[in-house]
Amino acid sequence: MSNVSYLTKEGYERLKNELDQLKNVERPKISQAIGEARDKGDLSENAEYDAAKDAQGMLEVKISELERILGNSRVLDDSELDASKVLVLSTVKIKNKANGMELVYTLVAEAEANLAQKKISVTSPIGKGLIGKSVGDIAEIKVPNGTIEFEILEISR
Repeated sequence: MSNVSYLTKEGYERLKNELDQLKNVERPKISQAIGEARDKGDLSENAEYDAAKDAQGMLEVKISELERILGNSRVLDDSELDASKVLVLSTVKIKNKANGMELVYTLVAEAEANLAQKKISVTSPIGKGLIGKSVGDIAEIKVPNGTIEFEILEISR
């Protein structure tokens, strides 16, 4: 499986800005906190030092993850994508066959997913089930309760 993340230009810029913030603002703050805690004496009983070191470890993990995502990302121009099939960056109007409820989602990379903005990851169960489908197709999505059928009503960019 490919580790490539397909991002919008806005998503790429947002992640890049977050990485810059972590490296250039948060990292120096934590280094300063570690230095100040170290100056307070015995490190074996210094809770501030331990907390600062833990925060530094979590920050470095976050930085590494963002660097990995950005290093393996491709910025997509949605104007160049085929609108006849559901792909990354497709906005899809679907209808739940069981209850008739219509939903609209945009399929994005995992790093850009935000359900409040109706952006779902292509790696989510719904995203995986919709990829490659065309208008009129029925997508059978396996969920913990069973299977949900969605009819593809519309695909746009």
